[in-house]
Amino acid sequence: MAVLQIRHSTTYRYKRPVRFGEHRLMLRPKESYDQRVLSSTLSISPEPAELRYVHDVFGNCVGVVNFAHHASELRFESTVLLDHTPAPLVADSGEVVTLSTSLPFAYGAEDMPDLLRLIERQYLDPDRAVDAWSRRFIRWNGRTPALALLTEMTRAIHGEFTYARRLEAGTQSPAETLALGSGTCRDFAVLMMEAARSVGLAARFVSGYIYCPPRSEATVTHVGGGHTHAWVQVYLPSCGWVEFDPTNGIVGNKDLIRVAEVRDPRQAIPLSGAWDGAVEDYVGMEVEVDLRAQPLSSRKVA
Repeated sequence: MAVLQIRHSTTYRYKRPVRFGEHRLMLRPKESYDQRVLSSTLSISPEPAELRYVHDVFGNCVGVVNFAHHASELRFESTVLLDHTPAPLVADSGEVVTLSTSLPFAYGAEDMPDLLRLIERQYLDPDRAVDAWSRRFIRWNGRTPALALLTEMTRAIHGEFTYARRLEAGTQSPAETLALGSGTCRDFAVLMMEAARSVGLAARFVSGYIYCPPRSEATVTHVGGGHTHAWVQVYLPSCGWVEFDPTNGIVGNKDLIRVAEVRDPRQAIPLSGAWDGAVEDYVGMEVEVDLRAQPLSSRKVA
């Protein structure tokens, strides 16, 4: 168990006061048996006329903000204290993963209606580059355990591709990532998501944060800290939703803090909104994410 403090600040600057439209925030971690919000504060400047929370179609927490005042600077700062208790994988606990999670297999009739959209491919693959890449991990002399296949995919992306931070919005297509051999965490998550879907597995995109322990304490160094992070979940009947971070070669949710789970990365934008003014009024945006461990005495109820 670890108590983690997440501070996420975003500041927009303009040459002169502008009018702000509705903004939507996805900053609060999604609570479950392995992560629990102990406290949460959100500071917004200028002060909003309205702040309300809703759950989107995936059950993610979304803050909806409206403003009444013009300003030349718009700032959001979220601070969350989180009880994070990574759960062991089925394989780690010594349980038997049945043949229903070996390829080829089919999801049960009770699950398939809810998983269909997460099995559908989202990106064109005219040269079948993703198909060819995913076939590398299939064992042709017998059944392929799905967990082993996904673990090998995770480690292959981590070991064979070059991580390059890119601040611009959007993702590369999986075919582009394969051709370039490099990408961001978002690009790697999309590649693995589509590779899993190419072999009939249901996969979804996860946006959140990664905890990078101090170098003096870490046995493995993670990349992706200081900003939001992205990885993928795949549904395995005997295991449930299992997390894979191809950027860091992580299988399971150790050091990963979920905020949003979606079908497509465009549905997991941490902060989005509109403003009204001349194009040249926009100066720029600054984002800072600080995630650090706290002593157990820091725990308190939200």
